Amino acid sequence: MCLARLIDRQIGSRHDREAVTSERIQRRIDQFLDQADAALDRLDWPEVRTRAEAVLALDPGNADAKTLIEAFERANASPTVSAAAETSASPPAPQSSPQPTAFANGRYAVKRFLGEGGKKKVYLAHDASLDRDVAFALIKTEGLDAAARERITREAQAMGRLGAHPHIVTVYDIGDENGQPFLVLPVLAGGDVEGVIEKAPEHKLPIEQAVKIAVETCMGLEFVHGKGIVHRDLKPGNVWLTEDGRAMIGDFGLAVATDRTRLTQAGMMVGTVSYMPPEQAMGGEITPRSDLYALGAMLYEMVCGRPPFVGDESVAIIGQHLNTPPVAPTWHRPDCPQGLETLILRLLEKDPSKRPGSAAEVREALTLAVSQRERGQDLSLLPAGEGGRRPDEGPLSQPSAPDPLYRRTFVGREHEVRQLQQAFDAAMSGNGALVMVVGEPGIGKTALCEACYLRCAARW
Repeated sequence: MCLARLIDRQIGSRHDREAVTSERIQRRIDQFLDQADAALDRLDWPEVRTRAEAVLALDPGNADAKTLIEAFERANASPTVSAAAETSASPPAPQSSPQPTAFANGRYAVKRFLGEGGKKKVYLAHDASLDRDVAFALIKTEGLDAAARERITREAQAMGRLGAHPHIVTVYDIGDENGQPFLVLPVLAGGDVEGVIEKAPEHKLPIEQAVKIAVETCMGLEFVHGKGIVHRDLKPGNVWLTEDGRAMIGDFGLAVATDRTRLTQAGMMVGTVSYMPPEQAMGGEITPRSDLYALGAMLYEMVCGRPPFVGDESVAIIGQHLNTPPVAPTWHRPDCPQGLETLILRLLEKDPSKRPGSAAEVREALTLAVSQRERGQDLSLLPAGEGGRRPDEGPLSQPSAPDPLYRRTFVGREHEVRQLQQAFDAAMSGNGALVMVVGEPGIGKTALCEACYLRCAARW
């Protein structure tokens, strides 16, 4: 339910709970709900139910978890419910109440039911006034108090105030339908970048495609940051593609204006851990450079086929964001241009001040990467630090020659090199292990270890 998932996350943080829970327990509840959302994207219904039941064990009155359980029961009762319902002409999923025929005094004529999430029901509708198909999201209001309703209205209005931009999912209309708020959004046929990555060979996109998506995402970030808004949850699942492949940033549910406080619970850690900047994980100051870190993590995944940090638990992944340098992209993707690798690693700097200064700067660097790759060059992408030169000042001098001890050319042994790469990658992700290189004298143990050393040293 890609479209339903996009719209379900447009509004903001989860409904306020009636029961007051500790910060630690609330984080655990949000983690389970995020995992349930991820399982829902995969249509892994048993996992959805498992995570929802875990939430109810901690918070018996949690409305989102109850909705997920109900969705599980409907899905098992009707196996035809699938993600294809968004774009196919298959019959809509069964609903407990009759499907409405129109909204907003007849302006939006319902064509079919698209899906239901934790906070809203989504319909494909036709806008009679503008003669176009739209996605109509009817917000659920069960269990919401006056403050929660006010938050929904204010955050929806903030989305609407962003205005139109070719790389931002636009809010066409907001309103009220018999006491229920609604949003009207465009229908996006290309799905999200997460789905594109899943379908790609080894989950790695062609370099040119990854750079194009990143460039267009930067354009959207330039616009948003210029409005004083920080997205705070940029990731492949929140960047959507039009039918012709144009990237658009959606899901501003966690977005925060830099000049005011949002109507959310204080002290809560929000976002998605695989793409979360260290300062956000620690509850520190969120700036546009926080979005650039998330962009770096997203670009890393498009190029390398996996996020920069992985682990079995969210705490382990967050710990790596805080303390562990990322493995160089060329370790996973040898054909990654050196300049692009430099840019990605700079975006993933722990210290925000060491990251690029703006989305515009990153966009310019990525555009330069494309032109250099077309010319067969591989130059530094970003303006250098102290004593450096800007990219428009011409090619930079080549790096100094490596130590003569390591000048030999290493060929073959692909299987052994791959084993060492996987072991080192696992160690950098927090799963250390002992690897021994053994064999008869003269078969190349030293050369193999030297090759591994060079690959490891390249990331520093």
